[in-house]
Amino acid sequence: MFRFNHFNYNVLDLEKSLAFYDAALGLKEVRRKEAEDGSWILVYLGDGKSDFTLELTYLRDRKEPYNLGENEFHLAFVTEEYEKAHEKHQQMGCICFENPEMGIYFINDPDNYWIEIVPPSAVR
Repeated sequence: MFRFNHFNYNVLDLEKSLAFYDAALGLKEVRRKEAEDGSWILVYLGDGKSDFTLELTYLRDRKEPYNLGENEFHLAFVTEEYEKAHEKHQQMGCICFENPEMGIYFINDPDNYWIEIVPPSAVR
C-alpha cells in the first residue's frame, strides 16, 4: 500500500550541499521547486537507480545551524565499491565515525547530518 518516496534534510548553504552530495555520493538533482518570492527552495537528489530521493530544503532567511539533537538518525547507502568509497571519503575529510567490527562507517555532510556507508555483505 505504501512505498518510500523521499527523505528531507534542511540545509544552510544549498550550493555547498549540492556539491557535497554530488562529490561524496554521486547524487544528482532530479527536480526542484522554488517559492515565487525566493524564500525557499526544495531540491530533490536521486541516485539514478531508484525512485527514492533526498530532498534538500533551503530556507533563505535561516542563518543559524539546525539543531540535530544527538544526531541519532541517518540515511544509509550501500555500495559495491566500499573500499574505494572509504578512500574517497577519507580524502574528502568527511568520515565522522567508523565501526570496523560491523564493517560500516559514517560520513557527515556540511550541516552535520550523518550518512552510513554499507557494503553489500552488511545488508545480507
